[in-house]
Amino acid sequence: MPPFGFSSLRLSCVYPLVIVFLLSLNGCGSLQRPTLQPGPFTYEKTGIASCYAKKHQNRPTASGEIFNNNLMTAAHRTLPFGTSVVVKNVGNGKSVQVTINDRGPFIKGRIIDLSRAAFAKIENISRGVTTVEIRVVE
Repeated sequence: MPPFGFSSLRLSCVYPLVIVFLLSLNGCGSLQRPTLQPGPFTYEKTGIASCYAKKHQNRPTASGEIFNNNLMTAAHRTLPFGTSVVVKNVGNGKSVQVTINDRGPFIKGRIIDLSRAAFAKIENISRGVTTVEIRVVE
């Protein structure tokens, strides 16, 4: 005798209906996940820029490149190697575009080390340091 007073015919009709109902719920709960579009990376900072010393010429940088004081390059503590940065002298408005290829500076208050050629574009090299704004180029 079937349990709870159901006949086997009724149970054989109910099971497929339950399965169809449960399968139909599968599509109800799934939502299309929004695709996240990465926004533009922005980085701006104001601080002190310094000029590389001559002794660094022809030595390897942290990126593995050989340092050349005649190229438009710079060192930054965290920006990825190869990042293009515009460095603007706050005092005179002159600017230069450089590529990050080294790590540093490691002196408190300084935010970027510029090659001598890059530093000369924005300030007299004899000063050695100057206040700048730096901005990553998109």
